[in-house]
Amino acid sequence: MTTLAVARVPLLQMLAPDELEKLEALLRRRRYRRGQVIFLTGDPGTHLCIVASGRVKLTLTSQEAGREVALDHLGPGDVFGELALLDGEPRSADAIAVEPTQLLLLSRDDFRAFLTSHPAFALDLLADMSRRLRRDAQIIQDAAFLDVPARLARVTLRLAEHGPDDVLRTPPISQSDLAALVLTTRVTLNKFLGLMTDQGLLRWESGRVIVVDKERLERRIY
Repeated sequence: MTTLAVARVPLLQMLAPDELEKLEALLRRRRYRRGQVIFLTGDPGTHLCIVASGRVKLTLTSQEAGREVALDHLGPGDVFGELALLDGEPRSADAIAVEPTQLLLLSRDDFRAFLTSHPAFALDLLADMSRRLRRDAQIIQDAAFLDVPARLARVTLRLAEHGPDDVLRTPPISQSDLAALVLTTRVTLNKFLGLMTDQGLLRWESGRVIVVDKERLERRIY
């Protein structure tokens, strides 16, 4: 029987149950504590990573400037680390566990063999990589043309999910990590969190951003 962690990975949805079981037999589980580095920019790419539980942030860090730009926050079912396995180049970003996290790791050789024998998976992987390239282009465009409230609105809506109570909220995230995603400082983020709370668009509650008025928040982006 395949585990829920493998079965719910969107990239693997096209696989038959027996194929999922074969893939799962190749995976190695590894646990990371909160704040632990999974890999850093420049490290060799040795594994494809699947998030089984917890959350991971992908960032670009400037040691000289002491600044961090967050590319994404990933949760259960998300896949990352494939780029370095495909082109043979070193890791292009840092990956850090933002809470206790368990990953399923697929080695480079097993990953390449799996791609060769499953062309449909390879096409879906290319589509997923294209979406990420579009995301990165969006980050550059937002940094150039959007103000902080608009960037905060976009990031919030991208991360937010409906809970059992049907409230739209982000996963737990620190204000420092949220500021990195919004491409601003924590002080500036706090300023606009307060302003947009007063406007009835969102609110900060227990380490999450709650979407109060989705339609007005969407309009704030443009």
